[in-house]
Amino acid sequence: LMIINLSPPMIDHLSSFSFSDIIVIVTYFLLNLAVGIWSSCRVSRNTLSGYFLAGRDMAWWPVSIGASLFASSEGSGLFIGLAGTGAAGGIAVTGFEWNVSRQTCLNRVCVQIVTMPEYLGRRFGGERIRTYLAVLSLLLSVFTKISTDLYSGALFIQVCLGWNLYLSTVLMLVVTAFYTIAGGLAAVIYTDTLQTFVMIVGAIILTITAFNKIGGYSNLERVYSLAVPSKIIPNSTCHLPREDAMHLFRDAVTGDLPWPGMTLGLFILATWYWCTDQVIVQRSLSAKNMSHVKGASILAAYLKLLPFIFIILPGMISRALYPDSVGCVDPEECVRVCGAEVGCSNIAFPTLVIELMPSGLRGLMIAVMMAALMSSLTSIFNSSSTLFTMDIWKKHRPRATEKELLLVGRIVTVILVVVSVVWIPILQSANSGQLYVYIQSVTSYLAPPVTAVFTLAVFWKRTNEQGAFWGLMVGLVVGVCRMVLEFAFPPARCGIVDSAPAVLRSVHYLHFAILLCGLTVIVVTTVSLLTPPPTHEQVCTHTYSKHNYQGGKLMEVFCC
Repeated sequence: LMIINLSPPMIDHLSSFSFSDIIVIVTYFLLNLAVGIWSSCRVSRNTLSGYFLAGRDMAWWPVSIGASLFASSEGSGLFIGLAGTGAAGGIAVTGFEWNVSRQTCLNRVCVQIVTMPEYLGRRFGGERIRTYLAVLSLLLSVFTKISTDLYSGALFIQVCLGWNLYLSTVLMLVVTAFYTIAGGLAAVIYTDTLQTFVMIVGAIILTITAFNKIGGYSNLERVYSLAVPSKIIPNSTCHLPREDAMHLFRDAVTGDLPWPGMTLGLFILATWYWCTDQVIVQRSLSAKNMSHVKGASILAAYLKLLPFIFIILPGMISRALYPDSVGCVDPEECVRVCGAEVGCSNIAFPTLVIELMPSGLRGLMIAVMMAALMSSLTSIFNSSSTLFTMDIWKKHRPRATEKELLLVGRIVTVILVVVSVVWIPILQSANSGQLYVYIQSVTSYLAPPVTAVFTLAVFWKRTNEQGAFWGLMVGLVVGVCRMVLEFAFPPARCGIVDSAPAVLRSVHYLHFAILLCGLTVIVVTTVSLLTPPPTHEQVCTHTYSKHNYQGGKLMEVFCC
């Protein structure tokens, strides 16, 4: 079980936390609220388009969809998770950030689509695929995205400020939900722009300070390779930094992030996230036109190059400077340092903040983490309420008025807040050392069938509803079976013999994503060819073709 524990060194840092840090944090909160309220007054919130799609009038710059795309994907879970994984294994995790080069966007001018399940519902007809995808997206939002961001954000704030876990989390949830409910997507995009600026400025300052402390990149390589904790477990090697820590591509069999999985497997997951995830798609659909969608995607792609320098490398610096805490392997020592038996790599980023940042700037970095957490939560709340309202509620109440649908969207946001607060005790008992891996592995078990069905729906006209549905169901069963096995046989701690079946450890979760996507394609193709083809109406404006591309009837597929 996860035990929240503040070690004596952490308490010493809390005693040095200054009044100027508090001023910076309070100022940030007030500024964030002001921007959210101001933006909510600029866009009509009394229509579905105004609330859920910001009036379809957002630009790529300066109040930027691109900045919102970046901020929404860089929640506090990414700050904590990427820095922690960088501290534990080196730079290979950068691949998760750099695999964002492709994005598929629906042309909102002619189709007027609000959600991805809605598109697949129109493409195939019927309601079961649309309902399944909406429910799956809501479950993933609540139990992976929100839980990850809440835990990592609360961990950071508790380490740096010593605030009660419940108090700090509930405060951020309430403030975040307030302007999300009040302002809709417009408030989210405006505040995301502010938060992107704060995140980048704070991360630049911390990175420069950290590199000055360790003596530059070349010295980082040397010191990191020697970052061994003083208290180790006899007859084990888990305390040693990886020899391939500075390699982006790693061995296909023995690598912790094997190169086949980081290329093809990660491409499958990135396609799911950047082409079908409601948080991302909703921002693209809020643009004035396709030119602004392209500009926003290009801007977001360039911004996604930054985490390698400003998050992952600082995580490695943190382990190099503080191997006894960030790099601990002995269970008793790890519990004393961070409250987790499996390791303390997740405290890499907050440790740098409390150790290196001077008064005032420390408060700025707390504000950076709050920005990341709140940006991600606003995106999830707004997008999840859109999914429920448009793909579930409207289906059962087709005659519902716009006023009713807007009210339902706001109520769903409140319910998500309540569920998130109830989830906090479960977060406290989570395996913090495996949090980032948990998120990526769950995505690998559930997302590939959606990627396969979406890609076939767009590019293969023969794909029909029966093939898509049974492809999704077979993929779900196989993915859930693998996920259950992962929970039944968690990774063994340092020095403990792994009792998991050999097949579970021999097939990396990114390799499993490739196999699962391939299996889904086979099922969809086979069933579609054995059953009647889709109608002309379903195909003519809902699949990719040269005519549709040139005429702008449906979509444009492009690379950033």
